[in-house]
Amino acid sequence: MPPESLAEFELMVMLAALRLGADEAYTVSIASDIETRTGRSVRRANVYTTLQRLEKKGLVSTRLGEGRPERGGKPRRLVRVRPAGLAAVRATTGAIRSMTSGLGGVLGDVLGDEPLVEGDA
Repeated sequence: MPPESLAEFELMVMLAALRLGADEAYTVSIASDIETRTGRSVRRANVYTTLQRLEKKGLVSTRLGEGRPERGGKPRRLVRVRPAGLAAVRATTGAIRSMTSGLGGVLGDVLGDEPLVEGDA
């Protein structure tokens, strides 16, 4: 069975969770990472809903961390990417790489190449 394919926002959430690691990935930190790296405004509720969906698919697991004084003793729900989730990230990013292959002249610095001059495409 091929790995799960991820939608754009699911991929962003998964990449942020991988980058942050199992001890630091939770709704607020994931939203902040996505905002910082993309410049997009991200609602925590959207991250939370996406994490629930990914957990139902078996791509991530969550656990309660230690209580935090800055949260009034309330623990964070930490996110860990499961092996099936990593496979889904690899499959999705691989498909994106395949689709963007050869488009450096059009997409430019997104792929580390110079864009074509307007009208050259």
